[in-house]
Amino acid sequence: MTAHRWSRAFLGVTVAALVVGVVLTLLGVSGWADIVLIAGTVVALGPAVWWVVSALRAGRLGVDAIAVLALAGSLAVHEYLAGALIAVMLASGRALDDYAMRRARRDLTALYERAPRRAHRYEQDGPRRVDVSEVEPGDLLLVPAGEMVPVDGVVCGGAATLDESALTGESLPVEYAQGESVRSGVVNAGTAFDLRATRTAQESAYAGVVRLARETEAGSAPVVRVADRFAAWFLPLTLLLAGLAWALSGEAVRAVAVLVVATPCPLLLAAPAAIASGLSRAARRGVVVKGGGALETLGHARTLVLDKTGTLTQGRPEVVDVAAARGFTAREVLGLAAAVDRMSSHVLAAAIVRAADERGAAPLRATQVHEEPGTGTRGTVEGRLVRVGKAQKGLSSPWMEAQRARAALDSAMTVWVTVDGAVAGVILLRDAVRADAGRTLRRLRAAGIDRVVMLTGDRAEVAESVATVLGVDHVRAEQTPRQKVEVVREEARRAPTVMVGDGINDAPALATAQVGVAMGAHGSAASTQAADVVLTTDRLDRLADAMDIARRSRRIAVQSAGVGIGLSLVAMVAAALGGIPPAAGALLQEGIDVAVILNALRAMRPERGTRLRVDAPTDALLQHFDREHAALRPGLALLREAADALDPPSPASLPLLRRVHDVLTHEILPHEQAEEERLYPRLGRLLDDPEATVTMSRAHAEINRLAARLGRHIRLLGADGPRPEQIDDLRACLYGLHAVLALHFAQEEEAYFSLAGRGE
Repeated sequence: MTAHRWSRAFLGVTVAALVVGVVLTLLGVSGWADIVLIAGTVVALGPAVWWVVSALRAGRLGVDAIAVLALAGSLAVHEYLAGALIAVMLASGRALDDYAMRRARRDLTALYERAPRRAHRYEQDGPRRVDVSEVEPGDLLLVPAGEMVPVDGVVCGGAATLDESALTGESLPVEYAQGESVRSGVVNAGTAFDLRATRTAQESAYAGVVRLARETEAGSAPVVRVADRFAAWFLPLTLLLAGLAWALSGEAVRAVAVLVVATPCPLLLAAPAAIASGLSRAARRGVVVKGGGALETLGHARTLVLDKTGTLTQGRPEVVDVAAARGFTAREVLGLAAAVDRMSSHVLAAAIVRAADERGAAPLRATQVHEEPGTGTRGTVEGRLVRVGKAQKGLSSPWMEAQRARAALDSAMTVWVTVDGAVAGVILLRDAVRADAGRTLRRLRAAGIDRVVMLTGDRAEVAESVATVLGVDHVRAEQTPRQKVEVVREEARRAPTVMVGDGINDAPALATAQVGVAMGAHGSAASTQAADVVLTTDRLDRLADAMDIARRSRRIAVQSAGVGIGLSLVAMVAAALGGIPPAAGALLQEGIDVAVILNALRAMRPERGTRLRVDAPTDALLQHFDREHAALRPGLALLREAADALDPPSPASLPLLRRVHDVLTHEILPHEQAEEERLYPRLGRLLDDPEATVTMSRAHAEINRLAARLGRHIRLLGADGPRPEQIDDLRACLYGLHAVLALHFAQEEEAYFSLAGRGE
């Protein structure tokens, strides 16, 4: 019989005995009534004795011993009704606790109950349904609409629209283009698509989440273990008070009454239920916590240590700028590089191809492509030999040195593009800071973190630039895995420490911290295994959500237990003085236990915490304007490209200047105006401060001013290009617009658009 069925049966028998006994008493059949009530008491006495024996075998004496004494005492003093009430109290407490645990864990249980079990594999006669364990890497699968992606793979034959809410907590579907990787366990929210398997089911992402869910249980958080230590003083106190009541009054019934109201201890019921509720709440937010101990420790952490790459940053390079040499435009350079790099598997090549597609570079076809490891890729594009990668030996010029200096200042990587042996341009790439990183760190500080340390193996100047943007307290750069462990140990000696990382080299440090947190969406298996907490979605802000939940769960557990214990102590004193008879005491204690468990279940309910809750209409607007930002970013690159093209000025710069003006007039300015009219009023109401968006509105005014100034310059252009007297001011105007827009976009993305997806 399962524990759930046993608890229900136990409750049913004790309740039946109590009801029948009371009915027989009312009918005047007191003899039979006593027999039935005694039977109900004896039924409860057996399990209670077993619980005490089990505790003694584990090396501890729990407060269940009080229940045994109360049951035996009620039989000894012929308080059979009290004994039956105690039996029902014990049975209902176990049943309610079982219900609390099952309800609190249902989100965790759902993770592995919905694990993929079948797949549609293409065979000679078409798709055939097979067991998911039969799928091998390389198999072509069909994922029908509404079904789960069975294994990790790559989208083939069109795009896919996926519901990732089970893994990430995000309610909005996500679109994946052909060739993009998807994880198992997500649901096809669009039309059927083909998937090329890249891993077996056991190696896939969802199997890893299932393994984590099986490890997750309320278990032995420090606040729960207090219950074991609590028995060390509560049991003797109860026996002493019961003995004094008997000795001073000469009435054994008073001693039994004291034992009754002390049974069972609310701490044993409240703390596990609150912690388990917190675990389930965290799972709903896309955070798997491996046990109550980790959740409780997370709730009082004071120091946060973060890896940089993949944690505070995106973990992948992005094209931040393209500088074109004379005779080329930035878009041409990007298009030529992408044509060659489409055949390359290098991570920088993927970033270049992605940027070319986003910025609308002309799609060119490369032939005779050859990749040289450590050097780059070359190929023929429209009859010209194009090389992409490191600068060729012997190529040097003042312009190239200037670009190298610029890259060093920006902490960017350089990819050189040459055409027929001559430098055509350089592509600058950098690992961008996560849009939600700044807001997440502010939330964590509000939740109680008072020291933030960045720990990275990257160069000091790169780490310092990221730390400056995010306001990190201390930076330790160029660290080896062994050094990372030592730093975490040092921080852990000062205060409870949380370490966040995603790479294999972070695994030892994660295991060293009191709480290790892994970015599990794209992190390594080693870091996931070593961590106590795993973020199943690629969002750092989920860590702040987890800390909010941890602090609230711990607070509710202690609050519930404290109130329950206080009420029990008051009732014990009243019973010792003769104010509460055993039967009434049993009813009173039952009410106390029910109250503390129901209070503990409050940890399941959502609470704002440090997170700003966003209503659905505002959330939709935020996501709309965030998407527009992404589409407008190539326009920012045009501004700098046009300014660079003015050295020296020529008729060739005219089309680019007019194009910049068109982008400003027809795309960027309407976007800013729409934000002013539609988004900012909503944000003012949401933030409960009409002045909250004033600084952003001021930036809009400056953008409009510079755009109008650029428009006047465009009207003054001659057939041969800008007039000499225009050059300095025109260049300043373009650079000014680029700087203001870049800063404004970054501010909005961190302050506002990082709020998207925060509704319950």
